[in-house]
This record gives sequence, C-alpha cells and structure tokens, in this order.
Amino acid sequence: MARPDKAAAVAELTEDFRTANATVLTEYRGLSVTSMKELRRALGSNTKYSVVKNTLTKIAAKDAGVDIDPSLLAGPSAVAFIKGDPIDAAKSLKNFQKENPFLVIKGGIFEGKSVTVAEIMKLADLESREVLLSKLAGAMKGSLAKAIRTIDALRLKKEALDVQGGAEAKVAVVPASVETEASAPVDVQAVEEAPVVEAAVVEASAEVVAEATPETPEVTE
Repeated sequence: MARPDKAAAVAELTEDFRTANATVLTEYRGLSVTSMKELRRALGSNTKYSVVKNTLTKIAAKDAGVDIDPSLLAGPSAVAFIKGDPIDAAKSLKNFQKENPFLVIKGGIFEGKSVTVAEIMKLADLESREVLLSKLAGAMKGSLAKAIRTIDALRLKKEALDVQGGAEAKVAVVPASVETEASAPVDVQAVEEAPVVEAAVVEASAEVVAEATPETPEVTE
C-alpha cells in the first residue's frame, strides 16, 4: 500500500475509533463473502464492520488514544465500530456466531476500557436501550394513570361535600313567613262553618242555572 493510501487508511480508522461507542475485534477467517454481507446486515447501519490491517489498526488506535491488547491484533482481523447501542451490536455478533462458528470474537473496547469475550457475551445478554426505555415509558404511564385517578377521586369527593354543604344551608334558612303561618292558631269556628258556606254556594249556583235555562215550549200535535 502506497504511503498516501496508508495515511488515509490510518486517518479513517482513527476517526472510527474516536467516534465509536464501542469496538469489537474479530477474526473472520473462513467466512465467505456472502456471510460477511449477512453479518454487516445483521449489525445494521449504526455499526461499521471493516476488514483491517493489524499494523495500521495499531497505529490508528494509538492516535485515537485507545489502548488495545496486541494479542487482539493477531491473524486476519475485522473490526466492528459500533456507533449505535453496543448491546444490540453484541447481541447480533453473538447470534451470528452461533450459526457461523468461523466468526471468532477476540475482545474489544467498551466505554474506553478493554473488555474480554466473556464480558461481551454478558453485554449481549442485557436488555437493550430500546427495551429499557419501553419499560420506563410503561412504568411512567402507569404512574400517570394512577395520579389521574387519584385527582379525579379527590375532585368528586370535593364536589359531593360542596353539594351536601349547600343542602344543609338551605334547610337551616327557613323564611319567617313560613314559620308564622305554621305557628298561627287554627280558627276552629271557620273550619266548622266551611261546609255550610260551600252548601250555600252550591244551592245558589243551581238556582242561577235554572233561571238561565230557557223553557222548552210544548209541542202540540
């Protein structure tokens, strides 16, 4: 590789190391071109999986301030530069390795520290950020619904107390005229004479009706 090409390759790898959230070094010997394409597809667009030269990778890692164990740069190497969720990428690598044993995970860098294969496998077993956010959203939704129900219950209780208080106030305030009428003595004589008056009114009405009714002339044959 010409010197300008090497410089460009090192610069690109250096940028990849600097911008990656995590890095996983693998050995791809035995994987077909088709299998490599399938692995890149499984890792998704947020992970860059590149076949690299060990000497250039070592230089680029040093320039990026990343400390890589020299044993990880033995044999044909390919590096997964993870720009998205490291857990998702670790799951993809683990699942792919189950069906393609030629893929060998050698180790990596996570949060600026070297991680072993066992640690990468543990990372793959964790719940992804998307799942955790989904659970958090569900928990927040449940808490919000509970808070709304509590507020509604308090509002209904207050309304019930307001209605009860208004009814008690109406009962307590009785008009003076009602009290006077209720407490006034009953005129017994007026009550006893009432039927006589009503009878007189009925008789007078009958007489008026009789006078007002014209007599029907007799019809002689």
